[in-house]
Amino acid sequence: MIKEVIVVEGRDDTVAIKRAVEADTIETGGSAINQHTLRRIALAKERRGVIILTDPDHAGERIRKIIDRHVPGCKHAFIPEEDATRKGDIGVENASPEAIRRALERVHTSFEGRESQISMDDLIDAGLTVHPDAAQRRMQMGNLLGIGYCNSKQFYKRLGMFQITREEFAAALAKLDEGGLESS
Repeated sequence: MIKEVIVVEGRDDTVAIKRAVEADTIETGGSAINQHTLRRIALAKERRGVIILTDPDHAGERIRKIIDRHVPGCKHAFIPEEDATRKGDIGVENASPEAIRRALERVHTSFEGRESQISMDDLIDAGLTVHPDAAQRRMQMGNLLGIGYCNSKQFYKRLGMFQITREEFAAALAKLDEGGLESS
């Protein structure tokens, strides 16, 4: 049984989580998350801890940010988009039990306002911004680091927020460069 309560978007996500692990969930009801749900999440964080596991899309990211703003210090798990897509539909409900377990094994805690050990120049040198394949490389690095996909500015912010060390960054970059760019 996972100690923390897992926050998901809807009922189908809860079903997928329960196929993968024994855990309790709170459903946000999609992107129209209300104050009552935010209070339940805050109570769950206080009593047991919370892991946010939303869809790897714009709406899921929006929900994640709303929760993080109202309930700071939550843990975050990310499922890569390719592991959460079936017949063009992106969502936690489409992820295999193995993909969900992998995401939950790589949970990161958010530390708002923390300075990143990695500079924007490091991102440029790594081809993660201002590069023809930057978006693809960020997607793969986000998957390797377990912090999900986002634009350059958000990627930089997540590196600090999740306290990714220079060593973790260098190891993921070496793995990315070793394997080259894979098509998704």
